[in-house]
Amino acid sequence: MKSVLRFLIMSVVLLAAWSLPASAQDQSSIISTYRIAPGHHVAFLQWMADQEAASRDAGVPVGQWYVHQNGDSWDFLVISPDLTDEQDAAADAAAAARGLKVGLPAGIELRQHVAEHHDTYAAGPRTASELLAAARGN
Repeated sequence: MKSVLRFLIMSVVLLAAWSLPASAQDQSSIISTYRIAPGHHVAFLQWMADQEAASRDAGVPVGQWYVHQNGDSWDFLVISPDLTDEQDAAADAAAAARGLKVGLPAGIELRQHVAEHHDTYAAGPRTASELLAAARGN
């Protein structure tokens, strides 16, 4: 129950922050959590490492990964930049050049390793003081 309440509070805070006017330093990010299918942790990480390598080939920024330590049920959390259509296309072209699947086949391939996955879009980073000032219209 605590994790559900924590998730709801985080969701409200993120949605409130997302609805505020963007500041000059804001960048849109995607926060993803993954709960991995039993026995698929290494295969999942290999799949993601292959995608990162293709993104680097294309000069596209990659996410920052975090490993679960205690608490909720996710295994990995990644904070990734929200890519432009051009960056997505470049990453797909680089993945295809490496012989990796792209599009729907890639999504299906990924899902064989994932038991549960969630994405949240957020803008930031900002301090609490900056968010408070924006919320007050300053």
